[in-house]
Amino acid sequence: MLSFDFHCPTRIVFGAGKIAELGQLAQSLGAKRALVVSDHGVVAAGHTARGITSLKDAGLSVSLFDGVEENPTTDHVAAGLAVAKEFHPDLIVGLGGGSSMDCAKGINFLYSCGGRMQDYWGEDKATGPLLPMIAVPTTAGTGSETQSYALVSDAETHVKMACGDKRAAFRVAILDPELTLTQPTRVTALTGIDALAHALETYVTKRRSDISLSFSREAWRYLSANIVGVLVNPGDIEARGAMQLGACFAGIAIENSMLGAAHALANPLTATYRIAHGQAIALMLPHVIRHNGRCVQHWYVELLECAPAGLFRHLGGTASEVLADFVTDVTRQAGLPGKLSDVGVPREDFPKLAAAAAQQWTGKFNPVEMNIGDFQTLYESAF
Repeated sequence: MLSFDFHCPTRIVFGAGKIAELGQLAQSLGAKRALVVSDHGVVAAGHTARGITSLKDAGLSVSLFDGVEENPTTDHVAAGLAVAKEFHPDLIVGLGGGSSMDCAKGINFLYSCGGRMQDYWGEDKATGPLLPMIAVPTTAGTGSETQSYALVSDAETHVKMACGDKRAAFRVAILDPELTLTQPTRVTALTGIDALAHALETYVTKRRSDISLSFSREAWRYLSANIVGVLVNPGDIEARGAMQLGACFAGIAIENSMLGAAHALANPLTATYRIAHGQAIALMLPHVIRHNGRCVQHWYVELLECAPAGLFRHLGGTASEVLADFVTDVTRQAGLPGKLSDVGVPREDFPKLAAAAAQQWTGKFNPVEMNIGDFQTLYESAF
């Protein structure tokens, strides 16, 4: 058996309408002043107001920072920090997608410990205790609600920094599938494909353990069985709930096994061309699966065996080919571009992109050793 050191500090509260319990849960943490971190889209959908109402009904004072945008940068964190310094919260609520949750963690680092976001790039860089936090995800994708890492890009260099510390984990995550019903189809697809990648990559990383594998498998079962369903029937609350649970479990898997080459390849695409993270993953993941298949084919067979019966009956070939084709099919059904040439990435940039991918932390956990030449070959395959 593989050794592990497992700790999950996040209480997970799941169910339709559970956002109504946000105030009660905040109260249970002894909070009196809550800073809510959200974005304009979630505010417009009415979800932020529901969360704030619950907090106020429980007697908390509330301040809202809604300046988060996709792929949050150090500038977004700095703007949120200014609001926190004026308000003096004793609790932070990340209410939105992965960007809101990551920004909430970033604000917490700087408000509680000082310094710049760059000071927390890496592991265990917090210099003291952080404020308690509650996550209320409105998408089913990043799994940030069960991870202790904040992914924040440097506003000047555009490098995506993974800033992690066990104290940055959310105390509570409220998974309310009703909050995901308002997602546009494109967002559902992009976040769902990201979650799929988390399940597929965590299952084969060098840091995999019996604990991480159990969460990877369960995430894969939920996600593979429901991602097409939520695209075809967006109002299916059961499928929405399954996607949320799958993304959450994949987040726990990431926390215990890390990711692989697909994320290493995707991050430079997002940093250089502003390609949405889920889109970048969709472009690169099938090629990484085929590349890894030469060494971990037997692990991919295990994933096929635990997926719903008949899900892959229209696909053939080795396990890695079937899984790669499945991701490509989902991308196509979602109406997303399938090639780098479709999104305007020039071939002459591949050497630069490959060099950047080789510097990404996640690539070091890929089951097959990767060098700059390997990354460039995979970009070529995706062109």
